[in-house]
Amino acid sequence: MTGFTYKNGVLHADDIALSTIADKVGTPTYVYASSTIEQNYARLANALSPLGVRIAYALKANSNQAVIATLARLGAGGDIVSGGELTRAMAAGIAPDRIVFSGVGKTADEVAQALRAGIHQFNVESIPELDLIDRVAASVGIRANVALRVNPDVDAGTHAKITTGRKDNKFGIDLDDAAAAWTRAVSLPNLNPVGLAVHIGSQLIDLTPYRAAYRRLADLVRALRAQGHEVSRLDLGGGLGVGYRGETGPDVADYAALVREMVSDLGCSLMVEPGRYLVAEAGCVLSRVLFVKDGSARRFVILDAGMNDLLRPALYDSFHAVVPVKQAAPDAVIHPADIVGPVCETGDTFAKARELPPLEQGDLVAFLHAGAYGAVMGSTYNTRPLAAEVLVAGNKFELVRPRQTVEDLLSRERIPSWLSGGDQHSPSESGQPLRSTG
Repeated sequence: MTGFTYKNGVLHADDIALSTIADKVGTPTYVYASSTIEQNYARLANALSPLGVRIAYALKANSNQAVIATLARLGAGGDIVSGGELTRAMAAGIAPDRIVFSGVGKTADEVAQALRAGIHQFNVESIPELDLIDRVAASVGIRANVALRVNPDVDAGTHAKITTGRKDNKFGIDLDDAAAAWTRAVSLPNLNPVGLAVHIGSQLIDLTPYRAAYRRLADLVRALRAQGHEVSRLDLGGGLGVGYRGETGPDVADYAALVREMVSDLGCSLMVEPGRYLVAEAGCVLSRVLFVKDGSARRFVILDAGMNDLLRPALYDSFHAVVPVKQAAPDAVIHPADIVGPVCETGDTFAKARELPPLEQGDLVAFLHAGAYGAVMGSTYNTRPLAAEVLVAGNKFELVRPRQTVEDLLSRERIPSWLSGGDQHSPSESGQPLRSTG
């Protein structure tokens, strides 16, 4: 369900006209509708709560503090992949004992940070990672809860860049090696092996791959128990998709029935890690038309939002519906146009030959379903400051990330002394490593 609807001919987020936000905040701006986040969470929680499944929101989808806080107050935990996300999750109100630390490349400092915070568990993706966590746990005097993330070699049937459960992906421990990895975890004195985890990819519309992955996960639980090991937790991952092109996404009641069928008889505590499902439909990118350029071969609608603001089309060839904020007349003549941004890259193209109603310089448009993997992937390429972010709740809205300025960008950089007329001795002359002075 989306919180973006036309009212009196103007696209609204909940009860706020997007034109009002553009007038007060400017463009490009990410706009999030609280109602959609809340409705999506409630729908998933209602389907899974009878099974005792806990929801850990995957912060990588959208880590704005306001979005995290909205979900935390609904009861969500957090699935994190960095020490920075741990700090964000806790700052927004997620208790550390409701946080799972995933990811293939945890550092010693991040492990120590998470142990001291008291997180729920680490999802471990390799033998070397087990050894690292054991060493760090010994150094801080805290025994670490670990779950082995296994790679079930299941093709999620999604985009190659967001599939994570095949043998040729970097994620997880091969299923054939999982028993040996568990034995290794048991042998390490500072680890407490508690369970297994799996995540096969993102943007799954078909539930069939989940069935295959969960069957293999359940078989592994039974095999480990047959060897005398105690397996008490299962993290079933995330990946539930949304209908970017208007297609019907997976039914959460069907997903809950699948979970019940495949793993509920194991007696494990269960967790899932949705991200996109909760926030994608809740967000849009609000942008303004800079120019309409009629070339000899194509018509271009040039926007003030670029690939640095919304990377997904350039990175994944992903589809986002683009709609005018002012509703087109029913008899408006539709013409194909390429929708592009101002970045100095041909890849800065959001859509080709997209059928659009008439648009003119200064008109506002919105990219729908942009609440996930949008602002979090933003960059400052071409020295373009990061876009603003706004959260709407009913008939009120607030700026939840001010628009970055060029001055903000420059304040993070330093010109070295030998270029700025200062002390020109070299780092090797002082015997000290080169460091920032700010």
